[in-house]
Amino acid sequence: MSLKDKAKATGKNIEGKAQEALGNVTGDPKDKAEGKAKQTEAQARHAVEDVKDEVKKKID
Repeated sequence: MSLKDKAKATGKNIEGKAQEALGNVTGDPKDKAEGKAKQTEAQARHAVEDVKDEVKKKID
């Protein structure tokens, strides 16, 4: 996983956690849902990059 992509995915995860926490504090279900969605997106990005890394290892 490139360092740049990893940092973006980690940033998206942190952003999602913060937004979900804000939704929990304010009681806003939209913020909670959007926060969880961002975390899921970050997990998917990490998974894609992990697959790319494994393919690269097998090719090399």
